[in-house]
Amino acid sequence: MANTDPSSVITALAGEIDGAVEWLKRSALPIWVDVGHDAETGGFFERINLDGTANRNDNRRARVQPRQVYCYAVGGDKDAPASWHAAATTAFAWFEQVYRRPDGFYGSLASPTGTMLDDSFDLYNQAFALFAMAQIAQTFPPRAREMEDKARALLAGLRATYAHPLGGFEEGDPVKLPLCSNPHMHLFEASLAWEAVAGDPAPWTALADEIARVALTRFIDANTGALREFFDHDWRPYPGDKGRIVEPGHQFEWAWLLARWSASRGDAAAMNAATRLFDIGARHGLCPSREVAIMGLFDDFTISDPVARLWPQTEWLKAAILLAKVGDPADREHYLDQALQATRALKKFLATKVTGLWFDKMRPDGNFIEEPAPASSFYHIVCAILEADTVLKRIQTR
Repeated sequence: MANTDPSSVITALAGEIDGAVEWLKRSALPIWVDVGHDAETGGFFERINLDGTANRNDNRRARVQPRQVYCYAVGGDKDAPASWHAAATTAFAWFEQVYRRPDGFYGSLASPTGTMLDDSFDLYNQAFALFAMAQIAQTFPPRAREMEDKARALLAGLRATYAHPLGGFEEGDPVKLPLCSNPHMHLFEASLAWEAVAGDPAPWTALADEIARVALTRFIDANTGALREFFDHDWRPYPGDKGRIVEPGHQFEWAWLLARWSASRGDAAAMNAATRLFDIGARHGLCPSREVAIMGLFDDFTISDPVARLWPQTEWLKAAILLAKVGDPADREHYLDQALQATRALKKFLATKVTGLWFDKMRPDGNFIEEPAPASSFYHIVCAILEADTVLKRIQTR
């Protein structure tokens, strides 16, 4: 039930966020650099066991390395331990050495020792390479020009090789189906990050505007306002149940991104789309008994996957707190209450015996699956906690 006292909601939310920042800075970032960072190679392990020991034998996905680079670049201010920034720079060097292909794109999977096992192109991996480069440019100013040159070269390669004739990008060459909205979401995120730090933001502004347009006209269903995951080559819903998938976590994540883009462009239609996406996630994607965001719906908003994973909780939080700031002032209390609910949902996943780790999956019965904590979740956690902390402070100082 929504709390009707705005001041008490803000007080409770601030307490939850302060606790999350403390957990992040004192427990999570330390354990993932002390245990989760491979000092021998410079890269990051895929998982940490729930007893606090590294899971060393997993093959390493390309997407995990730049995500962890982001965590240690953004998570450490000037007073952070030197090991945090060292981990970011060595992991990025390992990523470049291991995954970069002769054509400038990045492969997909490597062994723990750095042997490429799968060099196939995945748009998702290129998006996170761009995102990590933007954060390195921001955190380490002497490397800003180097990172911008790398990023612009990668973007130019994507446009030359994989540009889709209707906007956005292909999934492969030759054409690979289905086309997906998810990697475009992360390209959107990377473009907004680069727009803020680039010496020449024009290419990134153009990319952000293109992806926003494709999202508003292709990814989002004109009748329901829901954002789909999978498409045919003409950006129509992919045939069968696959084309009907609507993920609550991605409704929230796109809401956050479109709200950011709308606020910077003054685009009312995008803000309306963002608030509708959030409403779909909140109305249909939350389990009332577990009080968490679930994984999947169909396009009629019936449940396709009742499992609750950690990452949708973080996107629920990010979208709610930002909409409380930039959305309709009449809805501010609603979004603050949603942010409070989201922080409490996330907190459930962080309640492991070894502080600084997390559970990834909650079953429909409310019990967590006992499995190693995946490094891939850390990017979601770090971004959500820091975003919530920053935005709430701005709300409080209005």
